[in-house]
Amino acid sequence: MKLCVALDLDKREENLKIIKNIKDFDVWLKVGLRSYIRDGQDFLKEIKQINPNFKIFLDLKLYDIPNTTADAAFEVAQLGVDMFNIHASAGKEAMHAVMKRLQDMDNRPKVLAVTALTSFDEVGFRDVYNQDLTQTAIKFAKDTYACGLDGVVSSVYESKAIKNATSNEFITLTPGIRPFSEDSGDQKRVADINMAKENLVDFIVVGRPIYKSDDPKGVVERILENI
Repeated sequence: MKLCVALDLDKREENLKIIKNIKDFDVWLKVGLRSYIRDGQDFLKEIKQINPNFKIFLDLKLYDIPNTTADAAFEVAQLGVDMFNIHASAGKEAMHAVMKRLQDMDNRPKVLAVTALTSFDEVGFRDVYNQDLTQTAIKFAKDTYACGLDGVVSSVYESKAIKNATSNEFITLTPGIRPFSEDSGDQKRVADINMAKENLVDFIVVGRPIYKSDDPKGVVERILENI
């Protein structure tokens, strides 16, 4: 299991401070919509300048018609990131289009698909999709696997079922991790490290418990000791 540190702070300089603080750790860094829209490609380059061994997950959750999604995925893949994601609910045609567009790339980034956002609970998910959350997340994962993507973004609670429905090698990346039972904030389907282990999670995403701490480096160290 790998730790992916979410870079969601108010200012670029605050994100860079966190990165420099943890530059000696073997972790992934998640750059999301807010940071990327504000700081762009230069921010990705700055991360690699701090430590070229950092792996970057660009979390933009692409969602559009198949051709547009594939074109956007191709441009993302040129940025030198190690992993990015799209929405599984864009459909199988879009997921096939993305993988076809990237098939001739050397060292293409890993591609994940979002199943159900961890901000959804059962009621909220049903309001939007009119379907059962868990069963739909597993269906999205099976579609993702069939389309040749590398894995999915899901909650911890679906991870083991997704592995059983696809493959143990199929990546599950889980946001909403509160490693030591911190406040859940706006996330609904949260879990701790032990639950992530039990459910065979490959990547845990941790943000607020790290960057809201007085000792972010110490929190990262403690997480790594526990995984």
